[in-house]
Amino acid sequence: MQLTHIPLVSLGGFLQVLLLVVSSTGQANPSANWKAAYAKAEKALTNVGLQDKVNIATGTPSFIYLARCIGNTFAIPSIGFPGFCLEGSPLGVRLATNVSAFPAAITVASTFNRTLMRQRGEAMGAEFRGKGVNVALGPMMNLMRAPAAGRNWEGFGGDAFLSGEGAFETITGMQSQGVQATAKHFINNEQEHFRTTESSNVDDRCEHELYSIPFLRSVQAGVAAVMCSYNQINNTYACENDKTLNGILKGEFGFQGLVHSPTDWGGTHSTTPAVMAGLDMTMPGSPAPGSNSSFFGTNLVAAVQNGSVPESRIDNMALRILAAWYLLGQDEGYPAVNFDSHNNSAPDDQQVNVQGDHKVLIREIGKAATVLLKNTGNVLPFKGLKTIGIIGNGAGPAANGPNEFPDRTGDDGVLAMGWGSGTATFPYLITPLDAITARAAEDGTQVSSSLSDTDLAAAAAVASGKDVALVFITADSGEGGGLVEGNAGDRNNLQAWHSGDALVQQVAQFSANTIVVVNSVGPIVMEAWIEHPNVTAVVWSGLPGQEAGNSVTDILFGAYNPSGRLPYTIGKSITDYSAQVIYTSTTPILEIPYTEGIFVDYRHFDAAGIAPRFEFGFGLSFTSFAYSGLSISGSPRGGQAPTGPGSALDPWLHDPVVTVQFTVKNTGEVAGHEIPQLYVSLPASTNSPPRVLKGFDSVFVAPGAIQAVTLQLSRFDLSMWDVVGQRWVVPAEKIGISIGASSRDIRLSGSL
Repeated sequence: MQLTHIPLVSLGGFLQVLLLVVSSTGQANPSANWKAAYAKAEKALTNVGLQDKVNIATGTPSFIYLARCIGNTFAIPSIGFPGFCLEGSPLGVRLATNVSAFPAAITVASTFNRTLMRQRGEAMGAEFRGKGVNVALGPMMNLMRAPAAGRNWEGFGGDAFLSGEGAFETITGMQSQGVQATAKHFINNEQEHFRTTESSNVDDRCEHELYSIPFLRSVQAGVAAVMCSYNQINNTYACENDKTLNGILKGEFGFQGLVHSPTDWGGTHSTTPAVMAGLDMTMPGSPAPGSNSSFFGTNLVAAVQNGSVPESRIDNMALRILAAWYLLGQDEGYPAVNFDSHNNSAPDDQQVNVQGDHKVLIREIGKAATVLLKNTGNVLPFKGLKTIGIIGNGAGPAANGPNEFPDRTGDDGVLAMGWGSGTATFPYLITPLDAITARAAEDGTQVSSSLSDTDLAAAAAVASGKDVALVFITADSGEGGGLVEGNAGDRNNLQAWHSGDALVQQVAQFSANTIVVVNSVGPIVMEAWIEHPNVTAVVWSGLPGQEAGNSVTDILFGAYNPSGRLPYTIGKSITDYSAQVIYTSTTPILEIPYTEGIFVDYRHFDAAGIAPRFEFGFGLSFTSFAYSGLSISGSPRGGQAPTGPGSALDPWLHDPVVTVQFTVKNTGEVAGHEIPQLYVSLPASTNSPPRVLKGFDSVFVAPGAIQAVTLQLSRFDLSMWDVVGQRWVVPAEKIGISIGASSRDIRLSGSL
């Protein structure tokens, strides 16, 4: 293992940029590939002039240059560089036809299954490549700081470790297909209200231990691109923030790819400050050739000519962009763009079908992600039913098809994704009503339905006398700029939409076997009905994509034993959470103080002694599991974490040093997956949460069988950020190790 520093380009007094070649056991580290890519890029740029180097870093306005993607860059014919096509979204190829609509990241996080996370990345990567997209604008990995925040569903939930694993696996999968992934939004974009005019004020420890972790894991996965965010961080815009871009991302993390601004205007606020702070590419560019309205383009050329920006910095920007292109092998045999995101009916949209058999994986993820929250008397799976009543708009189709609202800015029918730029076009959408009806027919079970959320008389009629009554409720959110039913991106509250509480209460009056199915972007408050004796089961279906109905039907009828776990806490009240969306402002820049620090989601609930309705990591099964035989070996003590460029990648931090072993036995009668979770408890002197997730696995166990589980910990997993020393430190005192079926269901405990 070694850390090698190779100067890439002489910057003559400007920040030296180093290529960091790091090997680390257990980490996917394509640093050798980066080295080769940089060598190719350096050679290609030998005779490229200033204007062309600036063009490499400047987006082109699609309405002027007839480019077909949501983001595009100039071609440089002299070196065979065709320019980039950048296209969203984190769950599929946005604004294209003949593509798949995958489960949202918040749903794949519920699987706690790295294999499925990676397979989803691979499948999405294949579709982006098939459409000719160079840079896929995902995954999104901002944390669920405030439970009502609009884009929470695009990310992986409320925990930094789980989000980091989701980001790592997704990026590894996507880039295995030759597509550049984009880690976004860097950083602290945790609400939609005032997202372009707010400052997220975050302390250094919190930034390192929470919000930057998924981005560090992205760098470890070799991510090609990072998108900076609209907001300010500590009163400096994210896309010109020297501390976060040069200091943390390119400095501590040793990121070797390109940083670009958001692709829909407004993320870049300057020329020289942004460039010198670490922004490598601006999107989308000026509205006309030669215009000075872009901060890059001719303005950047002028900044070099007047000495504001050293040309060596332009060299580095172009080098990073070209290196990312070479890294993924896009210089040889890469498909040309074959769709038109602005007009799918245009002659140049070739309607290439890239779906393959991805619907099989989508259905698999959907059912593996389904969380069984309540199952009184084992009413699920269905057994010997003669009649089923289905109630709620969320069980059926949208009035005008699944794509009736642009970017899904509407809530009608089964909810399979949120709204905004993080969406994709449904090729089809299987409704629960259709899937359940088809499956029930195999058993001769009669199904009747009412798809109204407000017709309580019809709900009562359908529920009455049925063996089981299924109530489907939803809660939606999305990107700021889209106003849906009075919600401006962020949700106004944590209640079910369309008077969902009243619908459940009505059905429960008329059915002693009421099962609630929830499709939601995040937690909802369910106190109005969760303890009702007639509400016998609650099935959390998340945002499962195009196979939504089939996935939930597989659970209801027992074709799949549920193994999903909550990637966030479901509280009893919105005030139980440590942070809230701020909806109003009287100042030009809204100051958002992250005063809760590292105490977000379950970390806060545990530290404050608040009883959740359902805790982080919770989920029931059709079987039961017993844990035993905890063994902890190894030690993190000795040595000291490095500082300086690339220090966050150092093998001293990330090599496994502690091995945790135990066994899981299936004590029931049904085969299934258990999700053992490893939590670390740092000493009280560190002012840390009582428990923090640092390991998990998805383990398949047959009835009566015993499965050995091994989880490994690095020094990084056992460290805290030392603000004064600016390094990661392993506390000298005793560190607790807990193994649980959730964050509060601890089965085994030990210590280091």
